[in-house]
Order: sequence, then C-alpha cells, then structure tokens
Amino acid sequence: MREAYRGWASGFAGMLIFSGSMPATRIAVSGFDPLFLTAMRGSIAGVLGLLLLVVLRERRPARGDLLPLAATAAGVVIGFPLLSALALERVDAARSLVFLGLLPLITAIFGFLRAGERPHPVFWIFSGLGAALVAGFALGRGGSSDLIADGMMMAGLILCGMAYAEGARLSRHLGGWQVISWALVLALPAMLAISLFTAPASFDGIALPVWLSVGYVSVFSMLIGFIFWYRGLAQGGIAAVSQLQLLMPFFGLMLAALLLHEQISGAMIATAAGIVLCVAGAKHFSRPGSRSAAAFTRLRRRA
Repeated sequence: MREAYRGWASGFAGMLIFSGSMPATRIAVSGFDPLFLTAMRGSIAGVLGLLLLVVLRERRPARGDLLPLAATAAGVVIGFPLLSALALERVDAARSLVFLGLLPLITAIFGFLRAGERPHPVFWIFSGLGAALVAGFALGRGGSSDLIADGMMMAGLILCGMAYAEGARLSRHLGGWQVISWALVLALPAMLAISLFTAPASFDGIALPVWLSVGYVSVFSMLIGFIFWYRGLAQGGIAAVSQLQLLMPFFGLMLAALLLHEQISGAMIATAAGIVLCVAGAKHFSRPGSRSAAAFTRLRRRA
C-alpha cells in the first residue's frame, strides 16, 4: 500500500511537469518548424540521458528489452512530440490540453493489453466517463477547432499511451530514469541527423520565450517528467496512476491563460472540473482488491 501511495505521489509530480508541455510547445512552434523542434528537443534530452547512463555506469538493457524501448521511443520521443507540435500550429494550447483527457483511458487500455493489469469493471466506467467528457467537448467545438489538428492529436495520444505502458513495464526491472534515458539514446542518432537537416539557416530573431520553451520541453517534458512518471506507473499501477493525467487539462489551462493569454471558455472549465471527479472515482476502483471495489461487489451480489 505504501508503495502504491509513493507511486501516486511520483505520478502526480510527473503530471505537473507534463502540464506545461502544451503551452511551452505552443510558444516554441512560433519560432521553429515542428519537425526541427521535435528533433532538437529529442537531441538535447538524448545527450543528457546518455551522460546520465555513462556517468552512473548503468548496465545495458537486455536484448529482449530493445523492442519495447524502441516502441517507447517511437511514442514519447518522436510520435507524440511531433504530432502535437504539428497540431499546435493549427489550434491553441487550451484545446489540445483538453484532448489530453483521453490519454489516461488509452494508457489504461494498453496497460490491460500489454501489462496484464485487470482493474475493477467500475474503473472503466469512470475512465470512460472522463474520456466521454473530453469527446463531448471536442464535438461541441470548444475553443478553436480543426479536424486535421484533432486527428493528429488523437494519433499522437495513441502512440503516447502505448509508450507509457511499454515504458512502465520496463521500469519494473530497469528503473524509471533508465527507461527514458535508453529510449532517448536509441532515438538520438535519428534526432541529431534530422536536427542538422532541418535546422534553420539562421537563429537570429528567435525570442527569449521561444528558447526558454525549447529548454522546458527538452529537459523537463522529455526527461525529468518521465523519471517521475514511469516510476509512478511502475509502483502504483499503469491503469491507476495514468488517471492522474485527467488532471493535466486543469493545470495546463491555467498555464495557457497565464502565459499565452488564451481565452478559457466555460465549457473548458466545466470539462476540467468533471474529469477531476472521474480521477477520484477511477482511483477508488483501480485495483480489483481495493476496498471500494470489494464493497461494490458485495452490493451487487446482495442486489
């Protein structure tokens, strides 16, 4: 039980760090092409991850870990950063943040398929309700809308959920920071090559907020956040801790309003409030043997 609470605390820290990713990416794409931004942030984080592995003399992953590590890199180093950056060229950060409310359900599904997790059936009700709130917001055209951007966000979320589940599985025997570091190192050669090929002719005129945003998404979103996040998923359970990301829109919307001066609609606030309730419900029923799950089962048998 104590390990589960540590997992939730670590996952919460990772979620807070990730909450700033969409607003920071929105600022960064105002100065850089999305493909170059993705490659540059992957290169910076990859070099830092390589230094960590070398300085701390970490053993190499087993051959059987290479494919899951490659899947992790494909999702969180390349796929989601690139697709979300492309989407943020077309829509504001506020809309993309509310879409992130779908990520916990996607991650839980991959946790079920790949890690063998079996949450109580009521868990899926709360998780699905949170996803439905997000879908309802999207269909209601809250914020600036674009079908192409929405499609890119959805594709990115699927890749990200897959990578979260694969990385969490590996973290159980490799460790959280080791998993993201090895994933970054695997992608590093490609990221460096793409960075050189897509680099702008000149960096003159790039504003300081753009550089600060690049630093954030490179160091915090690509490395430090995952150290906490993968540890949380491994200790607290993929399906359970992933529901914390339903809170990301709430924190991210505040950052988007403060940093980008984006308009926050009543629909966005109502959606964010609703998903907070879904997180609480999903947490109580995240494990088949939890007290809440057992109580629900007893009531159903009596009925």
